[in-house]
Parts: sequence; structure tokens; C-alpha cells
Amino acid sequence: LLAAIDYNPNGYTGEEQKMAMLSRLLPFVEQRVNLIELAPKETGKSYLFSQISKYGWLVSGGSISRAKMFYDQQKRIEGIASHYDYVAFDEIQSISFPDKSEMQGVLKGYLESPTGEYRIGDYRGIGKSGLVLLGNIDESMMNVNINMFFNLPDIFHESALIDRFHGFIKGWEIPKMKESLKANGWALNVEYFTEILHLLRSEMIYRAVVDEVLDVPKHAATRDTEAIKRICTGFMKLIFPNIRDASKLNIEEFEHYCLQPALRMRGVIKTQLGIIDTEFRGKSIPDIKVKDVLKG
Repeated sequence: LLAAIDYNPNGYTGEEQKMAMLSRLLPFVEQRVNLIELAPKETGKSYLFSQISKYGWLVSGGSISRAKMFYDQQKRIEGIASHYDYVAFDEIQSISFPDKSEMQGVLKGYLESPTGEYRIGDYRGIGKSGLVLLGNIDESMMNVNINMFFNLPDIFHESALIDRFHGFIKGWEIPKMKESLKANGWALNVEYFTEILHLLRSEMIYRAVVDEVLDVPKHAATRDTEAIKRICTGFMKLIFPNIRDASKLNIEEFEHYCLQPALRMRGVIKTQLGIIDTEFRGKSIPDIKVKDVLKG
């Protein structure tokens, strides 16, 4: 997988670094996965989201309006959310939103909708894009127990909007680009590989497997449950694309490579929500686990 996106797997020091890097591919392979990544400079954020797939769109600096993102009422044309698999806001601290309240409102509706619906005036549109916020972070801020989102634009300071992001990528676990990380040897052609990822987005069998094997507490918050399941499904498509039947799934591997990363990624969002909004303080992610009957 790493070689197929032009990286040398032997340049990484361990599984933690590799999994952090692969988590960037979740929006490539699963519909409407919304992520936040904060990372040091030179970790390849811009390159991966702008150069690897023709199905993604990178917004780098400047400003972005509701019309450009979703729907232009004057020109009567749909925005980038309806045409790409993901939209990544790079250097998020430097991006401005000229119509802050309007953008915030439509984002909350879009990120919440299970079908990707958004409404602008009388227009009803559908988008399948995941939203990814990419920002740089200083070493002193690389701590999930402090407010890491302090430098995000004001539009993202509202807990109700942050809660709609499914997971957080600890970009500081991804090494900075160096010669040893450049692809070396044979691998899948990157255009061919990303075409596969694009086609896998519409495959529903993987989510059916995830639904079948996970035991969700009755009182679990819907947003937490959906976030964890969506990330699990993305990792399944990446790491176990051959599994299309729950009976053939190695439960221990599923827990290690899909469920636990999903819980950790959602857990950071939940921790940050508790820091920025007292309403979320003390609330943890639900105890979602593999059904006992499936454990050997």
C-alpha cells in the first residue's frame, strides 16, 4: 500500500508510523470520511492529497466560499463537494471563509447527513466528498490533552461542527520526507491503485461486515458509532479487501488493524471536544467491541 503511493515501506521505523500514513488514505476509499490532521511541516500532507489521486481536490490557502464549496446560486452550478471524493483544506490556519456563518451552517448539515445532502436556498444537492482539515502544529502542541484546535479558523471553533469530524490523524507520528522514504523497486502503478480505491468507495459489503461483527452499546452516541464504523470500514477496504464475508474475517487482525485505530482516532476528537466545550467534558467514546460469539 505504501509503495503504491510512492513511499518506501522500509523507510519507516515501525507499524505505528505506517498505520498513521495509511490513515490518510481513508477518504480515498470510503465515502464522506471527515478527518482532521495536524502534523509538522515536510510530512507530505500536501503531496499526498494533491498529487496521488485525480479524484481529490486540495484547497491550499486563500479563501473558500459556500458557493465554491457547495453551490453557486447566481451561476447555478454545483461546487467541488459534488465532484470529488474528498476536499482537503491545506494550511487550514491560512484559509479564510468570507461567508463564515453561511459556510458553517451548510457544513454542519452536510457533514451530518448520511447521504451527503446539502441545501442552498431552494437547491438540494448531494456530495460524496469527505472533508479533510490539514494544519501544521508545533512540537509544544503535540498533546491530545490540550487544545490542539486553538489555531484553527474561527469557523471550526464550534464543538457541534468538530463533533461531525470522524477522526484525528496524529501527523507527528509520520516521519518527515527524506530519501529513505522515496519509493524503491516495483509496486502498483499509483494511477491504477487510486482507481481501485475510487471504485471501492461504492462497495457496501465491507460496511455490512463491520455492522455484523461489532457489538455497539445500546446507549452509544450515534455520531461516535458512525465515526468508528466508517473508519473501520475504510481500514477494512485498505487492508482486507479480499474479505467479503464475516465468517472469513480474522477477528484478532480486524481488532488490531481496523477497530483499535478507529477507536483511537475518534477518541482524540472526543477528548478535544471535552476541552473546548464543557458539555462534552468527561464523556468517552462508547465501548464498541467485537461480538463475543465471534471471538475464538
